[in-house]
Amino acid sequence: MITLTYNGTTAHISDRLDWQDEFSWSPVDQATSYSTTGALLVDVALKQAGRPITLMGTETAAWITRALCSTLQAWAELPGIQLTLMLRGQARQVMFDHAKGGFTGQPVFKLQDGEESPEQLYLPTFRFIEV
Repeated sequence: MITLTYNGTTAHISDRLDWQDEFSWSPVDQATSYSTTGALLVDVALKQAGRPITLMGTETAAWITRALCSTLQAWAELPGIQLTLMLRGQARQVMFDHAKGGFTGQPVFKLQDGEESPEQLYLPTFRFIEV
């Protein structure tokens, strides 16, 4: 089970979420330039933070309720908060990546106004950065 904890409150999220960018990030950063003599200068270092973590539900898995969606949206509206994401058996300190959308939830079934309920299902997308 994937969990997200903020201020002592833990949200249990489906372990069926797909980690979209798990292997597309490198902790190594590199910059190259040339000196005034024409020699190649290579600067290499390990990044201290900033790994993107994008978790997406699919049309057939990892749905969450409207009630949970409302809680997560409220957390996403708090600027700069740090959360503990338990993912793949490892606790990670994360923030919502608001530059890429932070948190979104789309209803699985389209309902008319007034037909919403706390149990209505939503398709979540989480965009975090590890801090």
